[in-house]
Amino acid sequence: METRKNKKMWIFTVLIGIMVVVVLFLSVPISPTTVKYNRITSEKAEKAPVDTGVFTEDDISGLPLPVQCYFTHCGYLGKPKMSYMRAYLEDVDFVMSQDRTIKIDYEQFNLVERPERFALISSTIIGIPFEGLDSYENGKGSMRGCIAKVITLFDQRGESMNRACLITWLAECLFVPSAALQDFVKWEPVDDTHAKATVTWEGVTASGIFTFSEAGEMLSFRTGDRMAIDMNGNETQADWSAFCEDYREVNGILQPRIIKSVWHYEAGDCVYFNANESKLSIQYN
Repeated sequence: METRKNKKMWIFTVLIGIMVVVVLFLSVPISPTTVKYNRITSEKAEKAPVDTGVFTEDDISGLPLPVQCYFTHCGYLGKPKMSYMRAYLEDVDFVMSQDRTIKIDYEQFNLVERPERFALISSTIIGIPFEGLDSYENGKGSMRGCIAKVITLFDQRGESMNRACLITWLAECLFVPSAALQDFVKWEPVDDTHAKATVTWEGVTASGIFTFSEAGEMLSFRTGDRMAIDMNGNETQADWSAFCEDYREVNGILQPRIIKSVWHYEAGDCVYFNANESKLSIQYN
């Protein structure tokens, strides 16, 4: 009897120990996903050009008039060109599925000289840490989500993801407008407040339409070249838009404080990113 009692006590002690280790592991604010994001973005930042000059009239002379107006109105002329951008949002509404919206913290890194971007999502699901890492590097896109730091919920890759990530980089190129001047981005005039942009990289081409205010602020980007891909890998054809508003001056440059992402489904629009209008912060190199 004493041996059986000691064995039960040993098992109980081991289980308690395992639970303590798990709780401590989940509570530590670091994870393989965060470590990977920090490592990649730090390496990209270290290799990015340091001195890239300033924006000039000659740089924008060949662009459609509304794009030229954007550079002028937002105060970029005479300012240093950027090598990369970091963007941050906190407590953002993010629609994971038709019946689940979560709050996320969002950090993003966009490179200029190559169309590459990385985004880190941090949240919890029923109290358990959830993280996502969106990557576009060397023409390959991926969207990976992990729960409890090490359990993969989804890992989407393939041609549709490659194009989706490329077009997202294009949609954001005016947030870090050195990107809009790269040779692999082509601009076409549409009218006084619209311009078409096309990006070609690693054999993939995607395009969309930018809309500007009469003053010169970029209001939206819309494309049909991005496929909606859910966590199970199901694809739905729908137009996708990014919206910008509430421009404010930061270090002499006008930047949008609110961005939203929208899927235009046949059943109706879905504002799946930032419906609650969390404020955006942009930092340059």
